[in-house]
Amino acid sequence: MITSYKTNFGLAEIYEDYIKVIINEGITVSPNDNNTLLEMVENHFQNKAFVYISHRINSYSIDPTVYLETAKIKSLVGLAVVSEDPRQEKQTLVEKTFFDKEFRHFNDMESALAWKEELLSKRS
Repeated sequence: MITSYKTNFGLAEIYEDYIKVIINEGITVSPNDNNTLLEMVENHFQNKAFVYISHRINSYSIDPTVYLETAKIKSLVGLAVVSEDPRQEKQTLVEKTFFDKEFRHFNDMESALAWKEELLSKRS
């Protein structure tokens, strides 16, 4: 891990080629929260391809329009949702309709990280 940020909505961990975010219990993620993400991206991934990993260990809500703005980040190549909850797999299918880049659900971090490697290797 390069660094981490505690935000008003959760914890973001920055790695060499991905960001992992754990949202706090009970939060509703809104488009305004995207500004915080954009600042992190500008600081760490401005001209470098990366993947966003949402590690969903808490229960929270997402305004799906967040994905419309997130998809505009040029260096972002994909978004992975990691959760063992089967409801999250169905939720990911709904959220994916708002995101025009790669978007997948995984049951564990190892699978999400392997997918990240696959995505990024296609870009180089």
